[in-house]
Amino acid sequence: MLSNIKGVIFDLDGTIVDSMWVWSQIDIDYLKKKGHAVPNDLKNDIEHLSFYQTAVYFKNRFKIEDSVDEILSDWHHAAFHHYANNVKLKSGVKTFLKYLKDNKIKIALATSNSIPLLEACLKNNGVYDYFDSITITDEVAKGKDCPDIYLLAAKKLNIKPEYCLVFEDILPAMKSAKKANMRVIGIKDDLCLEPISEILKYCDKYIFSFTELL
Repeated sequence: MLSNIKGVIFDLDGTIVDSMWVWSQIDIDYLKKKGHAVPNDLKNDIEHLSFYQTAVYFKNRFKIEDSVDEILSDWHHAAFHHYANNVKLKSGVKTFLKYLKDNKIKIALATSNSIPLLEACLKNNGVYDYFDSITITDEVAKGKDCPDIYLLAAKKLNIKPEYCLVFEDILPAMKSAKKANMRVIGIKDDLCLEPISEILKYCDKYIFSFTELL
């Protein structure tokens, strides 16, 4: 699996941490406060978007009067406590990160989340210092339905894309990582609604837990 791999790029939410429940609850609470129910297609529409792009989507779709910055502030306030205290690593993640470090393989994070939330989460779980670089989708022009974030993450590591391995839990991101000419390992997340048959088309390997790699 790690043959000829010099860098590993991890997604955060749903991949190395169990956090998707946070955002599902925030969507429910926020839209309820604004007089809306959560539509069935919401998750598929927003899962590949950046934090900022998601706020724009909410403002436009639900005709929210608040500014995009106000929406982001509301979400950040609601999520920060959970990321700093309650969001935990998936089983085997810390041991696998240590294995990569011990074998001198560089480690990157590529996420749609925000810097304050990801830092709070990684530090609370004792793994922040394992990462050689961190890239968020707000740094690139497009979301995770395009390869831009993975290419930037590889550039920050100073590693060619073909020597990178990506861990992701959602189908659009897996497709984009493959377009970036990277190898992809899919990780099971209970809140992922996409059919496994479709996901397997874009993964070099699919795992249910990081303990399978140890």
